Amino acid sequence: MYRRWLFLSAAAALIVASLVVVLLPDDGEDTRHAAPTPVAGTSADLPTATGSPRPSAAATTASAKPSAKATSRTPSAAATTASAKPSPPDAPQAASAGAPLAGRIRPDVTYEGVATFYDSDGGGACLYDPSDDVMTGAMNSTDYESAKACGAYVSVRAANGTSITVRITNECPGECAPGQIDLSAEAFAALADPTLGRIAITWKLVSPGSSGTMSIRYKTGSSRYWCGVQAIGHRNPVARLEVRAGGGWRQLSRTDYNYFISEDGTGCGGAIRVTDIFGERLTVDGLAIRPNVVQPTRVQFAAH
Repeated sequence: MYRRWLFLSAAAALIVASLVVVLLPDDGEDTRHAAPTPVAGTSADLPTATGSPRPSAAATTASAKPSAKATSRTPSAAATTASAKPSPPDAPQAASAGAPLAGRIRPDVTYEGVATFYDSDGGGACLYDPSDDVMTGAMNSTDYESAKACGAYVSVRAANGTSITVRITNECPGECAPGQIDLSAEAFAALADPTLGRIAITWKLVSPGSSGTMSIRYKTGSSRYWCGVQAIGHRNPVARLEVRAGGGWRQLSRTDYNYFISEDGTGCGGAIRVTDIFGERLTVDGLAIRPNVVQPTRVQFAAH
């Protein structure tokens, strides 16, 4: 009986040893399979690139086309004859480099269009006061550009070689095509016989040598809780108006009626900084909030 027990114990030990040998890992074999398997969709299972990537045809087409919003300002084919595109001799692309804040109307660029006329008193969409200055004009809506053209001086030349300088004080609405200026009757008469009614012109932005000093006006209803600020009599088009806010400056949004608005009253009655399209900044301080009163300053933009 005892011998039988020893035999069974030995057999069991032999079986256990055999199992251990079979189950022990082979270091070389399992190391080859231990590397992580790439997950589908990661870069590990993508083919190696053989050349530089190219956009798909759909992407190329999309990137080549401006959005509908961007093209909405483009004159239609019917308006091409009165477009505001620069004429080749006076349209160097570098022109805007000298006026980094300019909008559609840039210095050293000649624009083509037509001139018409109306009875003007110097007032209009720019909300300037009527004046004795009869050399004024209303800019078409495209080039008016939500009041960016207000106060700009432009030299207008007729086909006969006669030229005049007018100040933009008004907007000519939808019936005026891009490039068109609706002049005061006096300005038109200085260029051509009024019986013509409509003449071809070229025009360009100018910076007059003498124009006095700039003035500031607070809009009717302005207070320290809300105010509208307007610059008047500036030699060059205004690109930006800011008010002192804490330790810095806050840029105010411009309306199409040519006032810069502080909706929450920030900066109302404080220092004002006005910047022209050439980047020159003029700071005006010490002006009280006096609604609808033109307050003169001692500053003016440099001539260009």
